[in-house]
Amino acid sequence: MSELTFEQMLEESLKTIHTGEVIEGTIIDVKPDEAILNIGYKSDGILTRNEYTNEPNVDLTTILNPGDKMEVKVLKVNDGEGQVLLTYKRLAADRGNKRIEEAFNNKEVLTAKVSQVLDGGLSVVVDEVRIFIPASLVSDVYEKDLNKYAGQDIEFVISEYNPKRRRYIGDRKQLIFAKKADMQKELFARISVGDVVEGTVKNVTDFGAFIDLGGVDGLLHISEMSWGRVENPKKVFKVGETLKVLIKDIDGTKVALSLKFDDSNPWKSASTKYAVGNEVTGKVARMTDFGAFIELEPGIDALLHVSQIAKEHIEKPSDVLTVGQEVTAKVVDFNEEGKKISLSIKALLVPEAKETQTVETKGDDSDVVSVDIDAVIAKQEAEDAE
Repeated sequence: MSELTFEQMLEESLKTIHTGEVIEGTIIDVKPDEAILNIGYKSDGILTRNEYTNEPNVDLTTILNPGDKMEVKVLKVNDGEGQVLLTYKRLAADRGNKRIEEAFNNKEVLTAKVSQVLDGGLSVVVDEVRIFIPASLVSDVYEKDLNKYAGQDIEFVISEYNPKRRRYIGDRKQLIFAKKADMQKELFARISVGDVVEGTVKNVTDFGAFIDLGGVDGLLHISEMSWGRVENPKKVFKVGETLKVLIKDIDGTKVALSLKFDDSNPWKSASTKYAVGNEVTGKVARMTDFGAFIELEPGIDALLHVSQIAKEHIEKPSDVLTVGQEVTAKVVDFNEEGKKISLSIKALLVPEAKETQTVETKGDDSDVVSVDIDAVIAKQEAEDAE
């Protein structure tokens, strides 16, 4: 019986490997673009950067270290130069497929970092399996720019699993809906009409602002933004701004909000400040053909009728007044219930004390008649008003 040579004994002591086999190796050298592994075979194994990960331009020296053990899959026993080609990412992908399948079947919530922002959505990687999240499934609202998600960890579920076509679709939208439903339920359980709550301005339109109360968007209508007039909400509020708002009404899931707090209501002291007979000053806020509205203070406008602007007849207020002009007038009527105040400039031009004028009539008895000038003025005002 012939004795085996040393080389033959060494070769027989080494294990046999096959393409597709999963083996364990020890890293003996690492370069930026490849790692060399001792796999217990007559040739060492080569693990290139492309077969380690799908991430581009990764420096393997920052990830792998000599002496580390790792499981790899045999890609090719002999690459033509006697080297064994190994892959880690395909082994990870095989295991990742099972992981994704389990997550899909169990509706498990996964977390992964956004590796790429694409034109149509986001790309994330879970155990070397690339998952695509379409833009329509990223959020519950339309988002034109998805770049804010780059590098962020996001939660999602697998909504489509098709390993044959390598089609894996993630869905973040349904998680947001579910979370908001829970928040909405909790919110309505603790709020009621009259409460003051804190919210964040989510959107501003020409007719009002939508305030995120935490699961529910409340509407702050333009008419409820101030006791005074707000011409353009976009000049008053900014998206992201935090506000304390009053719950004015709740109708199902619709919430109406207000910033017209009772303690700042200007009508509380109006009966004293604008009592009949008081002389007041304000600015022309707007005009119509029948009169001008004078802003006495934010939230209180008074009507200066066209017949009360001057002694002489005036066709329309804009003939003598301009918006923003400051005017001084006398309060001639105050209706607290109807929140209406009437002013008169003419009243300041007429003496307050009653005067009488004596005229001789040509009557048979030559009586002397006293004429009340105030009555004459009132009659003239009535005629002007007509």
